[in-house]
Amino acid sequence: MAKLRTTSKSVVGLDIEPGYVAAAQVSVNGAIAVERAATAPLPAEVMRDGEVADADALAATLKELWSAHKLPRRVRLGVANQRIVVRTIDLPPLSDAKDLAAALRFQAQEHIPMPLEQAVLDYHSLGRVQTPEGERTRVVLVAARRDMVDRLLAAARGAGLRPEGIDLSAFAMIRALDSGTFDEAEGGLLYVNVAGMTNLAIARSTTCLFTRAAQGGTEAMVAQLAERRGLTLDHSRQWLAHVGLTTPLDQIEGEPEIVSEARSVLADGARRVADEVRNSLDFYGAQDGAILVSRAVLTGPAVGIAGFCEQLSADVGLPVEPRVVREATPGALDGIDAGLVTVAAGLAARERP
Repeated sequence: MAKLRTTSKSVVGLDIEPGYVAAAQVSVNGAIAVERAATAPLPAEVMRDGEVADADALAATLKELWSAHKLPRRVRLGVANQRIVVRTIDLPPLSDAKDLAAALRFQAQEHIPMPLEQAVLDYHSLGRVQTPEGERTRVVLVAARRDMVDRLLAAARGAGLRPEGIDLSAFAMIRALDSGTFDEAEGGLLYVNVAGMTNLAIARSTTCLFTRAAQGGTEAMVAQLAERRGLTLDHSRQWLAHVGLTTPLDQIEGEPEIVSEARSVLADGARRVADEVRNSLDFYGAQDGAILVSRAVLTGPAVGIAGFCEQLSADVGLPVEPRVVREATPGALDGIDAGLVTVAAGLAARERP
């Protein structure tokens, strides 16, 4: 989403989700590994649909987090919400970067539902492809509303941080979880981050072909259980992790009413996520040039919920593997669930390992 400097250990990836923020420093040596991480809860009203609703409150949380953990102040921010537009566009077979950028901007208005003067644009070239119209240069175009980006930057700067740039959270997720191997016969890989929101991406190797952010994720489940049973959000999170989706209810310790409600909330939440995944796969599959998606990986706080990955696999009809970033040294995460910092780790490492 913006020109970014070379990856450095002093750049912190900052993922701001509905319900929490996560920060990570990483090392890159054949794979991305977390060296330091920190998280903090966010009040529900700070983020709305993946956008900053209260910049002052967000700045206060970030300032407190940085003060407590003494993190470097250079940060790279992630964005993911339903108003970000990602399109694949075929342009004339241009080689010069300036000519390509000019051609893209000329055609951008036909592909994005917002005035160009109100948008921040970036693109990534996928190289030359053969089409029915002949050879073309295929690019992935990303567009975000400038006011959304400005509010995010204002909150970071209000906390005394120095933003190095902004990237799409889906791109960071792919970087963080890419295994480094690619089998052409397997087609595309679906990435699913179930966190404050549900963030989806389809990639071939490290090239993102499709992405979508949807409302609803683990934080929606947390809020639902908290409201139904009169719990704090923190206690609600603990109950959901305790109950999970695998152990028979009569074998789970705790108040039976809360245990039963937590299981119901989790089952409904998993079905909603699966519906979003299926709808996204159907939408992508109907596009020209779509490739087969043969399997998926799951990350985010949902990885820590027993049975969630298996339930998603059954509901979607694809093999689903849980995947998180690894630690550079034992204890680097300091007890933090690795799924919470996947996107932050990918943001800290601007390029593929």
